[in-house]
Amino acid sequence: MKKALVFLTFMIFINPLFAVDYSEMSTQELIVIMGYVDKKNQNEFDKELKSRVPTMSSKEKALYEKNLKKVKTNEK
Repeated sequence: MKKALVFLTFMIFINPLFAVDYSEMSTQELIVIMGYVDKKNQNEFDKELKSRVPTMSSKEKALYEKNLKKVKTNEK
Protein backbone atom coordinates (compact mmCIF):
# COMPACT_ATOMS: atom_id res chain seq x y z
CA MET A 1 0.00 0.00 0.00
CA LYS A 2 2.84 2.38 0.82
CA LYS A 3 4.39 1.79 -2.62
CA ALA A 4 1.06 2.54 -4.26
CA LEU A 5 0.76 5.81 -2.34
CA VAL A 6 4.28 6.88 -3.32
CA PHE A 7 3.61 5.93 -6.92
CA LEU A 8 0.30 7.80 -6.96
CA THR A 9 1.96 10.91 -5.52
CA PHE A 10 4.61 10.70 -8.23
CA MET A 11 1.99 10.32 -10.95
CA ILE A 12 -0.02 13.31 -9.77
CA PHE A 13 2.74 15.84 -9.11
CA ILE A 14 5.91 14.86 -10.97
CA ASN A 15 4.85 12.78 -13.93
CA PRO A 16 2.87 15.49 -15.79
CA LEU A 17 6.24 17.08 -16.56
CA PHE A 18 7.23 14.03 -18.61
CA ALA A 19 5.70 12.02 -21.43
CA VAL A 20 3.66 9.10 -20.16
CA ASP A 21 4.05 5.61 -21.59
CA TYR A 22 1.29 3.55 -20.04
CA SER A 23 2.44 0.39 -21.81
CA GLU A 24 5.48 0.34 -19.51
CA MET A 25 3.30 0.31 -16.38
CA SER A 26 1.97 -2.79 -14.68
CA THR A 27 -1.74 -3.49 -14.70
CA GLN A 28 -1.88 -2.89 -10.96
CA GLU A 29 -0.23 0.51 -11.40
CA LEU A 30 -2.77 1.46 -14.05
CA ILE A 31 -5.65 0.42 -11.81
CA VAL A 32 -4.27 2.47 -8.91
CA ILE A 33 -4.11 5.69 -10.94
CA MET A 34 -7.62 5.42 -12.38
CA GLY A 35 -9.30 8.77 -11.87
CA TYR A 36 -6.00 10.63 -11.46
CA VAL A 37 -4.81 10.70 -15.06
CA ASP A 38 -4.36 14.09 -16.68
CA LYS A 39 -7.18 14.81 -19.14
CA LYS A 40 -4.73 15.21 -22.04
CA ASN A 41 -3.55 11.63 -21.47
CA GLN A 42 -6.93 10.08 -20.69
CA ASN A 43 -7.59 8.52 -24.11
CA GLU A 44 -4.19 6.84 -24.23
CA PHE A 45 -4.63 5.63 -20.64
CA ASP A 46 -8.11 4.24 -21.32
CA LYS A 47 -6.92 2.44 -24.43
CA GLU A 48 -4.05 0.76 -22.59
CA LEU A 49 -6.14 -0.20 -19.58
CA LYS A 50 -8.98 -1.63 -21.69
CA SER A 51 -6.51 -3.69 -23.69
CA ARG A 52 -5.47 -5.41 -20.46
CA VAL A 53 -8.92 -6.28 -19.14
CA PRO A 54 -9.07 -9.69 -20.91
CA THR A 55 -5.80 -10.80 -19.28
CA MET A 56 -6.48 -9.50 -15.77
CA SER A 57 -6.52 -11.90 -12.86
CA SER A 58 -9.76 -12.14 -10.92
CA LYS A 59 -8.24 -10.00 -8.15
CA GLU A 60 -7.13 -7.32 -10.62
CA LYS A 61 -10.49 -7.38 -12.39
CA ALA A 62 -12.36 -6.93 -9.10
CA LEU A 63 -10.19 -3.94 -8.16
CA TYR A 64 -10.56 -2.53 -11.69
CA GLU A 65 -14.35 -2.75 -11.54
CA LYS A 66 -14.40 -1.22 -8.04
CA ASN A 67 -12.25 1.72 -9.17
CA LEU A 68 -14.24 2.10 -12.39
CA LYS A 69 -17.42 2.59 -10.35
CA LYS A 70 -15.66 5.20 -8.18
CA VAL A 71 -14.39 7.08 -11.23
CA LYS A 72 -17.81 7.11 -12.88
CA THR A 73 -19.43 8.30 -9.63
CA ASN A 74 -16.89 11.13 -9.32
CA GLU A 75 -17.44 12.23 -12.93
CA LYS A 76 -21.12 12.98 -12.30
